[in-house]
Amino acid sequence: QVQLVESGGGLVQPGGSLRLTCTATGSISSINVMGWFRQAPGKQREMVARIVSSDTTAYGDSVKGRFTISRDSAKTTAYLQMNNLKPEDTAVYYCHALIRSHSSDSYQSYWGQGSQVTVSA
Repeated sequence: QVQLVESGGGLVQPGGSLRLTCTATGSISSINVMGWFRQAPGKQREMVARIVSSDTTAYGDSVKGRFTISRDSAKTTAYLQMNNLKPEDTAVYYCHALIRSHSSDSYQSYWGQGSQVTVSA
């Protein structure tokens, strides 16, 4: 059973930093994409950052220059370093990955449980 386990959310003051971690566990053959989406109350879920198998990265316009996504050498854990946080970054952050398990011929979409990030004075 493949799972994504998230950690690292919390409460921070404007201008502060947080780091989110997402680890893929289970019978994994290959991971194509790992990244984060976020959803604030009353708003649609939006892409925050993603990293693909070639280590190419992409970011949402609102976080460019402030957030950095990276992966460990095993490419099963992704990190989202969030700097200069703003109140508008407040949301639930969901880790997402496209993973092919040992029991499947295709990539499946997986989601983490979500991490609350609150930016407030």
